[in-house]
Amino acid sequence: MTEVAGIPGLLGRPYKYIRLEWSSEFSLLRLRTAVRPIQCYSLAVMGEMHQLIRDIEANPGLIKHYVMSSDVAGVFNFGGDLSLFVLLIRARDIESLKLYGRRCVDLVWWLENAPSLGIHTTVLVQGDTLGGGLESVLPFHRVIFERSAQAGFPEVLFNLYPGMGAWNFTLRKAGFAVANEMILSGRLYNADQLFRRGLVDLVVDDGEGEAAIEHVVTSVHPRLRGTLAALQARRLAAPITYESLIAIVDQWSETAMGLTDRDLRLMERLARAQVRKAGGGDEGAVEEIKRMELDTAWGEERALQTGWGDERTGITEWSTPH
Repeated sequence: MTEVAGIPGLLGRPYKYIRLEWSSEFSLLRLRTAVRPIQCYSLAVMGEMHQLIRDIEANPGLIKHYVMSSDVAGVFNFGGDLSLFVLLIRARDIESLKLYGRRCVDLVWWLENAPSLGIHTTVLVQGDTLGGGLESVLPFHRVIFERSAQAGFPEVLFNLYPGMGAWNFTLRKAGFAVANEMILSGRLYNADQLFRRGLVDLVVDDGEGEAAIEHVVTSVHPRLRGTLAALQARRLAAPITYESLIAIVDQWSETAMGLTDRDLRLMERLARAQVRKAGGGDEGAVEEIKRMELDTAWGEERALQTGWGDERTGITEWSTPH
């Protein structure tokens, strides 16, 4: 697609999954996402986001603040497109899986480089954010969570790991201990727990996220040049390289090709829960992760008591043990 000039051109594209807003007072571009049928990083929405990035880069100096949030109630982003992953793994299409991973890496890499473009980035998380959703949050300069939001890296529950920047950005922001704990446990964390671990900069009560964005932007704007220079120096002090991100994606893709049918059924199970959440159901992906965690715990308990587990599926029905 051709490049556009100025704010009218940048805002004028007919996007399907993203909505843009502009504030001339602070040269602020606001991106809101609403992906259907599931609020995740599908190839379609990433295509729109990549087009937006190209338009921003074609208009240097135009944007000084970039803010992202979700238009989907209760969900920031469910992360990777699990249904696509299952399809590609079963088809043994590793090249397409690598392509998907590299598209994700290009998005977080643009955020990593935003200071060199003169852009400060802020993200507001309202609701659930899982796996790749949380990975996409970590490169932002200021991360705001409303108090009811939950986040985590559940991939280990189906024998995978978050491969699009989780290790790199969690290590830089919170250190080895927190990265190991979060990525290897598969646990979910509330906003206050993430704040204590250093991954979230500001926690506000539900409904106060918009005011928090305004506070961050108005605080940063008068000292924007110094802030961006300091953030570029931070990159030198604790560098993350594009090569390392791509190497991890390639390894992630190869690991995914080794998933068993049981692992793929667990991914499908979580994808169905995401659909329920997107459809307004009472239960969604967070509840399904908790079920999966409990299934695993009871499987381990039975194995300890009997010396064997359910080798057929490794999955139990959700029920209260008597």
